[in-house]
Amino acid sequence: MKKISLLVLLSMLSTAAFSQSFSIGPKAGVNISNYTGSDVESEALVGFHLGGILNFGIGEVFSIQPEVLFSTQGAKIDNGNQKTEFKTSYVSVPVMLKFRSRGGFYFEFGPQASFKTGEDVPDQTIDNFAKNLDLAGGVGVGYQAGFGLGIGARYIAGFSKVGDFDKTAAMNPDFRNSVIQLSVLFAIPARK
Repeated sequence: MKKISLLVLLSMLSTAAFSQSFSIGPKAGVNISNYTGSDVESEALVGFHLGGILNFGIGEVFSIQPEVLFSTQGAKIDNGNQKTEFKTSYVSVPVMLKFRSRGGFYFEFGPQASFKTGEDVPDQTIDNFAKNLDLAGGVGVGYQAGFGLGIGARYIAGFSKVGDFDKTAAMNPDFRNSVIQLSVLFAIPARK
């Protein structure tokens, strides 16, 4: 975890040195999450994300946008006769490569590392439901006005297995996070 933190810090510092513009601000929104890649019978769970962004502009179109977000994810899992909510909380660190048109529309993609901060799992036979580290990739679109206010939609596909428990009769731990994020952000220009 120290190596990942050091790598993120070094990339932000090197990007800041070459950036032509810089903005910082809050970001918040809704998560619609589920589990994919296993035989788990599940439905989407609504959560939220909240945090901040840094945006390092390089030229008129390209920027790099690291973020730090508190994010709640999970799914409603079918336990035979009822659906039970399995929730995991993360501190997520996406680093998005962002391409913005002159009209304000943007496209973004990049990696994300999430660190588990807590979990709310009703199944008492599972001591540790989710792994401490979740690796993913994201892709998104949105619109950001010239003064910094923006809206966006992003899909995050998990690369790493979420489950940190042995296979049970009811559940196979080989599933991944799948999240749709709808966000509002405000990037306050700090340097032009």
